[in-house]
Amino acid sequence: MRKWLVAVAALALAVCALAGASSAAKPRGNVFTTFELAATPPSPSTTCPGSSLCWNGAAEPAIRSTPDGTFFASSENALGHGTLAWRSTTNGLSYTSLLSPNDVSVGSTSTGQEAGLEPGGGDTDVAVATAKNSSGFYNVYVSSLTLASVDVSTSRDNGSTWSLNPAAALPIDDREWIAATGANKVCISYLTAPGVLAPQLGLHVACSTDGGATFGPPANAYDTSQVGLGATNGSRTGNLAFDPSNPRYLYQIFAYATVADVSDPNALLHCVGIAVSSDGGSTWHDYNIYVNPNADTVHYDNQFPNVAVDRAGNVYAFYSDDRNTYYSYSTDHGQTWNGPHQVNPSGETAIFPWASAGDPGKVDVVYYKTPWVSTDPTNPTPAESAPPTTPWTVGFAQNLTATTAGSAFNETTATPTVHLGSVCQGGAACTGNRDLYDDFGVAASPTTGFASIVFSDDQFTSDANDPAQPSCTSSVSNSGSCDHTSVATQTSGTPIFSKRR
Repeated sequence: MRKWLVAVAALALAVCALAGASSAAKPRGNVFTTFELAATPPSPSTTCPGSSLCWNGAAEPAIRSTPDGTFFASSENALGHGTLAWRSTTNGLSYTSLLSPNDVSVGSTSTGQEAGLEPGGGDTDVAVATAKNSSGFYNVYVSSLTLASVDVSTSRDNGSTWSLNPAAALPIDDREWIAATGANKVCISYLTAPGVLAPQLGLHVACSTDGGATFGPPANAYDTSQVGLGATNGSRTGNLAFDPSNPRYLYQIFAYATVADVSDPNALLHCVGIAVSSDGGSTWHDYNIYVNPNADTVHYDNQFPNVAVDRAGNVYAFYSDDRNTYYSYSTDHGQTWNGPHQVNPSGETAIFPWASAGDPGKVDVVYYKTPWVSTDPTNPTPAESAPPTTPWTVGFAQNLTATTAGSAFNETTATPTVHLGSVCQGGAACTGNRDLYDDFGVAASPTTGFASIVFSDDQFTSDANDPAQPSCTSSVSNSGSCDHTSVATQTSGTPIFSKRR
C-alpha cells in the first residue's frame, strides 16, 4: 500500500509539500525580547522573567490574544500529564503561570497544582472569545488530546480557574484544533480513522454555544468534491479559524493527495486545500488552494499548514515543503486563491509555519529556520537529514500588503539558537530527532499590534531570563532533557494592527 495512505490510515502524520516563488526582502527592524516560562509545579502564579522558578519541561506550545490585548498560551506536558498555561497582561513582556487547565475532574473546577495522572497533555491548542461573558471576561479555551478523547478546558475568569469537559470520545481521533467567536461559541476539529464516524477518513467539526460545556453533533468537513474525496484517501489537517469580520465563516486548512493519486504508490500529500463553512460550522465545502505537480517528491503536511484571517475577511494559507515556507491568499472566502508565493528568503530552510493576521493585508508569520539548505532535490525530508551542527532559530516575517501578488515579506531572527541538527516532521511516526515536536505559535495584540511568539527550545542556558530546569545540564543540551517553552515578544518595529478594537 502506498506510503501516504498507510500513514493516514494509522493517523500517524503523512507528508506533502510544494514549490513556488517570490523573493523576500531585508528585515524591517522588528525587535524581540526572549525569556523562559514557569511550570505550574513548582508553583502557580510565577511571573517571568524575574524568578528562579522560570523554567519548565513542556514543548509544542500555542498562543492567542483577546481583543483587549491579553495573551494566553499553553504547552504540552506529554500525554497523561496535562498541559501548562500562562497569561500576559503586560503586552507579552511578562507571563504568569496559571493552574493547569487539565488539573481538574470533569464537571468541577481546578483548585491546585498538578499531581499524578491527568487527562490531556497531547496536541494542545488555545482559543479566546471575541466578546466578554456575563462576568466581564473573555472566555479562554485550551484543548488537548488524551489518546481516544479530545478534552476542552474553559476558563470564564481570565484563567484563574478552569472547568474540564470531554468534547469527543472516539476509538481513534487525532490532532484536534480549536477556534472561538462571540462570548460563548467555540468549535473543535479532529481527524477520525476510517470506519469511526464515516467509512473513510473524516475531518469532523463540532461546536458549542455554551462556552464548551456541551458540543453538538460533529459535521464532516470533507465534502464530495474532488478535493474532499481526495482528502478522505490521505490528508493532514492544520488549524481552525473564524473570520473576525463575519464569524459565520469558519475555515479548516489541510494537506491532501488527489483522487488520481490512488493509482500512484509513491504519491505524497502534494496539495493544500481548505474546508469552508459559511454557516458557522454546520455545513462545509472544500476548495483547492494549490496542487504541486511533483506528486512523488513534494509534500505539505510539514507540521502543519496554517490559516489566518485578517479584519477584512481576507484569508491566508501558509505551508512548507520542508525547504521553504509559502503562502497563498484569497479575497473571496477561500473559493479562489493567488499563489504560491515564497515567504522566507532564498538560501535558508524554513519549516513549521504559523501566522497571525491583523488589519487588511497585514500578516506576521513565524517558522523555524536555518541557513542550511538540502542539495538533494529528490529527498522529501531534507530537514531530517540536516547535519548535527545545523543551527535552528525562530524566523519572524511580516508583510503589510499581503493581498498584493509578489509583495515582500521582511524577515527578522527573533531568537537565539533553539536546536542543532536534524528535525523530524513525521509526528508520532518520527524516527529522528523530535525535540521541536510539531508546531508552535504567534499572536498579535489588537491593542499594540505587536507579536508574541511561543516556541520550543532544547538548548541549555542558565541566566536570569532562561534558567535551566533540573533535568537540563550542559552535558545533555540539545536533547529532550532540555526541552522547554519560551517566549519571544516584539518590543519595537511595525505593528499589524493600527488601531484598537
